[in-house]
Amino acid sequence: MSNHPGNGYMNEVANLTRNAFGLIFLAGTLAGTLLLSGCDAGNSEQSNEETRSDAASTQEFASDISLALKPAQLDWVGQKIFQNECAGQFQCLIHWNESEAFPSLGIGHFIWYPKAVNERFIESFPALVEYMEQRQLNIPEWLRELEPFDAPWPDRETFMQVADSPEMAELREFLAGTQGVQAEFIFRRAKDSLAKIVKAAPESRRNDVQKRLRALSQTPGGVYAVMDYVNFKGEGLSPDERYNGEGWGLLQVLMAMPVSPAATEPGAVGSAEVQTSEKTLAQFREAAATVLTRRAQNASNPVERERWLAGWLKRLETYKEPVKMGSVPGMSS
Repeated sequence: MSNHPGNGYMNEVANLTRNAFGLIFLAGTLAGTLLLSGCDAGNSEQSNEETRSDAASTQEFASDISLALKPAQLDWVGQKIFQNECAGQFQCLIHWNESEAFPSLGIGHFIWYPKAVNERFIESFPALVEYMEQRQLNIPEWLRELEPFDAPWPDRETFMQVADSPEMAELREFLAGTQGVQAEFIFRRAKDSLAKIVKAAPESRRNDVQKRLRALSQTPGGVYAVMDYVNFKGEGLSPDERYNGEGWGLLQVLMAMPVSPAATEPGAVGSAEVQTSEKTLAQFREAAATVLTRRAQNASNPVERERWLAGWLKRLETYKEPVKMGSVPGMSS
């Protein structure tokens, strides 16, 4: 979409590089830009090197933690998340809660802010659509052409008036037909957050956080819990996602787990590994319940305590391994 940062530039680059003349022109343009801005190649290389160094430094914090799922397992997780958010209902793929200032879309109820709405919660629907563009999906034309890419309904009342419009029907069909890609997006977001979460933990607690993530990553149930919670309540890294200074994301849950949790060291295999992971998963559920209860108590809007908390706690109870691993395609005990 043209409104995404950098998309216009990338399109220009693609056009310029279609032939040799374009390549020469691009090189000259970039060189001229460097001269006019007072920059030199050395500074640019240094900046790029620093960026790569920062990324590598962050990645080191979770170098031995890897989320991995087979395609069938990812489908299973996607179905679980869709059930959590929408009870598996088609109509709920585009939804606007009465107590919220924005709609939520897709299997993960990705947040999409209307113009002039900027709340504390991380907006994720634009990033999903950008990911879909990268995957070259056939995005509805009216959605692709939005400029700027804000939710086109200023409030819930307007949204409800067009809930059965052809555009809404097209968007629901599109979201229903791309559930696998949405699950991929959720998986990638969770996977990319691990090193950042470990790095953000206090130095004295990083080893504990790392061990907990490692244990959770050992089984499909643990990976599901990490994926769903990051999509559901975030990584816990944004300073805006706080009530009374208290966060509620994945980092805060990991920090709320027992000081000496069961943990799986690299190389652990077999039933002991699964047993350890299941124990960690149970501790994760308990810690998440504590963190979400605290959030509801700190919230200024009573709806979080009176209506939403019960549903949140019920959702946490799904963070378990399948009763029969063999009953889920692609899984074996």
